[in-house]
Amino acid sequence: MRDLVMAGIDGSRSSLTAVEAAAREASLRGADLHLVHAVSRPTLPLRPGEDTRASVARVRAEAEDRARTTAPGVNVTSGVVGGKPTAVLTAHSYAARLMVVGSRGLGGLTGLMAGSTAVHLAAHGACPLLVVRAGGACKGPVVLAVDGSHAGAAAVRFAFTEAALRKADLLALHAWTPWSAPMPPPPDRTMPHAAAPGALAEHEACLLSEAIAGQRGDFPDVNVVCRTVRRTARTALIEASRTAQFLVVGARGHGGFAGLLLGSVSQALLHHAQCPVAVVKATARHDHPAPPAARRRPAGSPGGGPRTAVG
Repeated sequence: MRDLVMAGIDGSRSSLTAVEAAAREASLRGADLHLVHAVSRPTLPLRPGEDTRASVARVRAEAEDRARTTAPGVNVTSGVVGGKPTAVLTAHSYAARLMVVGSRGLGGLTGLMAGSTAVHLAAHGACPLLVVRAGGACKGPVVLAVDGSHAGAAAVRFAFTEAALRKADLLALHAWTPWSAPMPPPPDRTMPHAAAPGALAEHEACLLSEAIAGQRGDFPDVNVVCRTVRRTARTALIEASRTAQFLVVGARGHGGFAGLLLGSVSQALLHHAQCPVAVVKATARHDHPAPPAARRRPAGSPGGGPRTAVG
């Protein structure tokens, strides 16, 4: 079975931008593309004189046409499912290798750069999530946020894969401050709070090298630039996003509370990054199989059950 890239559509400009990005991702991966329209009547984009069925048909047709124009060689299908977008797209994420959504849908609040659907999927989706917003694609590097955590290993692999597919440089960026970095072992055990000058910076540079070392052999053609900066992670990554074509971050790092599924840095990037952001969980589907009940393709996806009638 071929890999499947999915995109959430709702008739908004943001979702059409997501469709274009998803079509390009499917083309790079040699994957099929499936467009999912989760229909909730209060947010249907009805035009004057247009009923529900006509609106649904128009949204599907516009999205399919945009996808085929962007990537003519990709097999494009679409499905309509009744329900809230967060629930529908989360269920579909078990059948996808990558889920793509726009940063804002029809129902978002004006002051937020990322809508509730994107934030929910970043925390609860079963596969990597790509969140895109309108704007020309930059030709800069793929930027990888490295924190050295076990949870971030999946993001490292994903970033190397994206850089290889795009034939782009990979900037592995590790931001640290004395408050966020663990103290290296002291040179003198009689002075447990002492550290040699520069020891902390050296320790953080080694952490970065170790985090990416395991992928270099699998991706020999990817040019990797390693950079450590003494700044907060969100500040350094938002700045790097201005000249990046793609930014990859793990859903959770070292910090935060154990019960949270999405870390504060990941949330900040969803709202403020200037380029597409991929959020990769440690348990993302590309690394771990889905639960047996979820391996069946959801209704409305290729090979899935009957589509929900809307009208």
